Amino acid sequence: MRVAVIQGTTRRNMNSLLFESVKKAVQSSDEVLNFGIFEEENEQYSYVEIAMMISLLIESGAVDFVVTGCSSGQGMMLACNSLPGLLCGYIETPQDAFLFGQINGGNVASLPLGLNFGWQGELNLQYTLDKLFDGEFGMGYPENEAERKRLEASALKDLNQLTKRSWEELVEQLPTDTFTKLLQRKIVMNAIITNGTNEEFIRFLKAKIGKK
Repeated sequence: MRVAVIQGTTRRNMNSLLFESVKKAVQSSDEVLNFGIFEEENEQYSYVEIAMMISLLIESGAVDFVVTGCSSGQGMMLACNSLPGLLCGYIETPQDAFLFGQINGGNVASLPLGLNFGWQGELNLQYTLDKLFDGEFGMGYPENEAERKRLEASALKDLNQLTKRSWEELVEQLPTDTFTKLLQRKIVMNAIITNGTNEEFIRFLKAKIGKK
């Protein structure tokens, strides 16, 4: 599994900690990619713009799962759940993380990286990520209800796909400067072109890059 880390600009001071914590939590066979936002970056990105980058990464097949967050974690979660291909959970505690991974089996986890992040907050962050990646996603929990939970999670994912526009439709409605800003973030676009598996979607993005 390829796991991406990217968090809101307002919490760029947390990027290194978040990246290192995710690396400790995932399985040894998993690859973890850091997309920032880095402390040294001057460009500002809203949590909505970050969520759009996450959607592009997931839709292209460049990554399988994204760990993200903002000051509260709520805004990022809401933005992600508005976009194609994303099923994002808000995880604040190890219990949240374990249940989201086991029951919902989504592909994005949003954490609060400012709110209630007090003394020794990095311990709760690590414990939460450890439980998020504890076992295979979407297996169902508790064990005696696992089959029902898997069916419900599958129905949710189907509904999530049915009720959202595709990126091809969405781009026509977005302000041009917003989408251009996303295409100009080279670390994201290079990963999509290099690692992406959705060839049709990548061709669509390359055409847009060529026109900007």
